Amino acid sequence: MARVLVTGMSGTGKSTLLAELARRGHETVDTDYDGWTLPDGDWDEPRIAALLAARNRIVVSGTVANQGRFYGRFDHVVLLSAPLDVLLHRVATRAANPYGSTPEQRAEIERYFHEVVPLLRRGATLELDGRRPVAELADTVERLLGTPGPVRAR
Repeated sequence: MARVLVTGMSGTGKSTLLAELARRGHETVDTDYDGWTLPDGDWDEPRIAALLAARNRIVVSGTVANQGRFYGRFDHVVLLSAPLDVLLHRVATRAANPYGSTPEQRAEIERYFHEVVPLLRRGATLELDGRRPVAELADTVERLLGTPGPVRAR
């Protein structure tokens, strides 16, 4: 049983990985949606704290300035990473999330890549290459979650 945070820059595949884990029957929360972040972009700390206090097996995804305050409540902090050119291509061509579609947003992603990724790397317990097949990434996160897991056919 474990709590896992999946973090990384826009375009690394966090939402895709969470969708695969949810499809496999795991409880997931993508904090980019459903009011988990406040207008300033930080996590709603009381809400995140309550979530983690109530769940001993969950995968949470997000990248926010105050996430480090919660690292001690996660058993694993997984950094999904990819080269900058891959991130910029992904955000420019994705349909499900509009962030990264403008030149200004892509410039912001480039700045964050250089400033934020090193900080995320220091806080991570594991770094995974976001270019790997999503099934492989999900298998790795499932191992981190430990057993028992959902029963599923392969």
